[in-house]
Amino acid sequence: MRLTRTKGVALWRSIAQDLAARIDEGALTAGAKLPTEHELAAQFQVNRHTVRRALTSLDEDGLVRVEQGSGWFVREQIISYPVGRKTCFSENLSRESRIPGGEVLAHGEMPAQAAVAKALGLKEQTPVVWIEAVGQADGRHINVSTRFFPQARFPRIAEAYQRTGSVTSCMARFGVRDYHRRSTSISARLPTAEEARLLGQSRHHPVLVSESVNADGEGVPVEYGLTRFSSDWVRIVVENAT
Repeated sequence: MRLTRTKGVALWRSIAQDLAARIDEGALTAGAKLPTEHELAAQFQVNRHTVRRALTSLDEDGLVRVEQGSGWFVREQIISYPVGRKTCFSENLSRESRIPGGEVLAHGEMPAQAAVAKALGLKEQTPVVWIEAVGQADGRHINVSTRFFPQARFPRIAEAYQRTGSVTSCMARFGVRDYHRRSTSISARLPTAEEARLLGQSRHHPVLVSESVNADGEGVPVEYGLTRFSSDWVRIVVENAT
C-alpha cells in the first residue's frame, strides 16, 4: 500500500498513526504479531529505518512491544501485581484471570553475604539456601526471582519447592503456618543480558526490582527475596497494610 502523506507530518509518524488506527479499530488485536519490519517497509514503500522509528514511537506510547527474537506484537493488558502484608504470586495472577506457573532454574547452599545476612537477621557466612526461578503468567515469563532461606531452619526447602512450586506450602512443611511481608523496597533498572533473555524483552526496557523480607508470626525473618519483574508485563501496586 502507498501511505497517504499529510503535509507537515513526518513519514514515520504517519506510519505510526496508521498502525495505531488499526489497533484502535481492532484490525490488530491484543497479542497479535505485527508483520516484520521488512514486510511493513514493503507495504508502506519506505525503508526499514522509517518503520523502526514508527514502531519505537508506538512502543513508547504503550501500544506495541518487542520480543527478542520474535518481533513486534500488539501490547496486551498489563498485569497489576499487588504487594501488601501477604503477597502470593499465584493468588495475584488468579485475580487477574491469568494462569500462574513457574520453573526452578537453579538452587543450592552458600554462606550468607552481608546483604542477605542483614535481611535474614543472621551472622555473615551463616549457611543459607538459595533458589532462582522464573514466574509465569499464561506460560509467559514475567519475573525472575532469587530467594534466600536460613539453611538451619529450612534444610531441604529447595527440593520441596521444586515439587510444589509454592513457598506457602514449603513453609508449612517446616512448621511455619503463617508468615507476612515485613518489608518491600521497589526500584527500577535496566536488565542484565541474562534477565532480558529469560524475560524475552529488550535490554533497553527496565525491570522492576522488588527486594522483600518475609517474617513468621513472631517477626523472625524466614525469607529474603530479589524479584525482577518485566515492566512490559507487570505494574506493582502497593496495597495499604492495614
